[in-house]
Amino acid sequence: MKKLIDKLYKENYLTGNELITLINNMNEDLKAYLKRKAQETSIKVYGNRVFMRGLIEFTNYCKRNCRYCGIRAGNKKADRYRLSLEDILDCCKVGNKLGYRTFVLQGGEDEYYDDERITQIVKSIKNNYPESAVTLSIGEKSYESYEKYYKAGADRYLLRHETANKDLYEKLHPKASFENRIQCLYNLKEIGYQVGAGFMVGLPGQTNEDFVKDLMFLKKLSPHMVGIGPFIPHKDTPLCMEKRGTVETTTVMLSIIRLLLPKVLLPATTALGTISPFGREEGLIAGANVVMPNLSPTNVRKKYSLYNGKICTGDEAAECRNCIEERITRAGFSLDMSRGDNVDWTRK
Repeated sequence: MKKLIDKLYKENYLTGNELITLINNMNEDLKAYLKRKAQETSIKVYGNRVFMRGLIEFTNYCKRNCRYCGIRAGNKKADRYRLSLEDILDCCKVGNKLGYRTFVLQGGEDEYYDDERITQIVKSIKNNYPESAVTLSIGEKSYESYEKYYKAGADRYLLRHETANKDLYEKLHPKASFENRIQCLYNLKEIGYQVGAGFMVGLPGQTNEDFVKDLMFLKKLSPHMVGIGPFIPHKDTPLCMEKRGTVETTTVMLSIIRLLLPKVLLPATTALGTISPFGREEGLIAGANVVMPNLSPTNVRKKYSLYNGKICTGDEAAECRNCIEERITRAGFSLDMSRGDNVDWTRK
């Protein structure tokens, strides 16, 4: 098994059969060795830097009915909100003072924010903070819409593919097309974005073979960013009684992704920090190099409830940033507040 890890470390590739063999035979010694090699790879490309992004969750309205998500259209108990352009710019102002140079605008698929509103938001942020990167995470759109946002100044787009198993994808996403999801990712790459894909770990019905499909898909797509996190059930969804994913499996996947895609930007997600007090640190040790503290107004943070028990729902932005900075340095990494672009990306 160590030979397979060494091969992955040197060649940044394993076949599907080799990956399933490695995952099926994972033990504590192998996990430790895998993480060591992943961290070594991350340090080789990016040093021991961890990049900070300011997250702004600007709407929890969503037209989709994903079976695991707390802000799904069918959840009548969700307390809905939308941030105005002024609210969003206020968040950016606070973030800029705290040193953030990337703003991540995340929301449900909310048709209120049409192309005109999204381009206005992007242009306004860019006009006020031209040195900052803008990341969008607002779901599936047409090629033309993605192009408009890019021309307005958006630099990055996060669109997790969630699972590369078509049957599982469509079971979890009613009336959604797996093919369209994948096409959106290729459209984003063609337009010129730094593109982020990713999957959930521990979904009901997910197998190790499914993880291999995810890993092989990511290798083929070659995104600039990959966001993965454990599945965590939400009390007001059809999957409320299901078991959640684990830190152990999530960190193994992070390490394999780091070795498959050495230059990728890889977050230690909020979900990881939610299921374990030191989840984000575990993610960094496994090869992750991005964290995204919350810049949203404190009065809406609890309302952006994708899953149960989400952390950082009450901290002020400054407290959130200081707390995470302290934890990053204590774990042996250095904080980097720059834009933190993927080393292979330049704007078209």
